[in-house]
Amino acid sequence: MSENKTELCPQDRKILQELQRNARLSNSELAERVGLSASACWNHTRQLEEDGYIQGYVALINQQKLGLRDTVLIEITLNAHEENTLARFGEELAALPEVLEAHLVSGEYDYLIKVAVDGTAGYERFLREKLYRISGIRHSRSLFALRCMKSVPSVQV
Repeated sequence: MSENKTELCPQDRKILQELQRNARLSNSELAERVGLSASACWNHTRQLEEDGYIQGYVALINQQKLGLRDTVLIEITLNAHEENTLARFGEELAALPEVLEAHLVSGEYDYLIKVAVDGTAGYERFLREKLYRISGIRHSRSLFALRCMKSVPSVQV
């Protein structure tokens, strides 16, 4: 495969598309769907994993069923921007189970994080007991998601 990793053969694209639809397919089912022999499909899939196209396989959990009915987007500005401060903050943020995504961003804020909480009371608990215990936060701004219009677990092939 090329170094820039954007050129895929048609069979590899088909494999990725099928696995995005259902990663629990058996190798023989996958091979049948993409038009390869089972051994060729196995080899292609393993190569896609080794090359980093497939980063892993997960179960997508319904946060509503777990009682986490709200998604909140939080913009955070830090007091300082030294590399060790950013790294420490990022590590502590990543350790919080409510945090679904955390991005170091450009612009007015330093971080944009997405959290799953149980209502405003759950959000207040998250702020007081977890987020605001991480030192270095100067300012934060919160936005409650009213409805999710699109959510995909990864880029589409």
